[in-house]
Amino acid sequence: MEKGKDVETLIPHRAPFLFVDEILSANEKEIIGVYTFKKDTDVFIKGSFPELEFVPGTILIESMAQCGGAGVRLLGVSKGVFALAQIESAQFFKAVTYDEQVRYEIAIQRMSEKIIKQSGIAYVGDVKVVEASWMSIRIDSAQ
Repeated sequence: MEKGKDVETLIPHRAPFLFVDEILSANEKEIIGVYTFKKDTDVFIKGSFPELEFVPGTILIESMAQCGGAGVRLLGVSKGVFALAQIESAQFFKAVTYDEQVRYEIAIQRMSEKIIKQSGIAYVGDVKVVEASWMSIRIDSAQ
């Protein structure tokens, strides 16, 4: 695993809908990545809760799935493009505000050329903010 590899080479997402800054580590069991939602650049999501200035939960789950997808691509398991197909569970424990780095710890439950099942916990510092599980499916042919 090459630490800090450009995430844009791993997944098709681009700003303003790219929510992974870096994959810190990836192996067959776990992927760890980070993202900081920036008040000045992630402006399109600010309209969700303009008075409260926190990141919507659906965006946090999307960010977790992007982190998991980038890690799987980094491992070289699949060359296809995957899309989030099912959110099996999600629990939110604390709001995430702008300019806080979120660390994702993603567990790989199943990985194949067609399906990826993952679960993860998102932290700000040592505080758990989100826990979720999801499934992604390949939406194109392997390249």
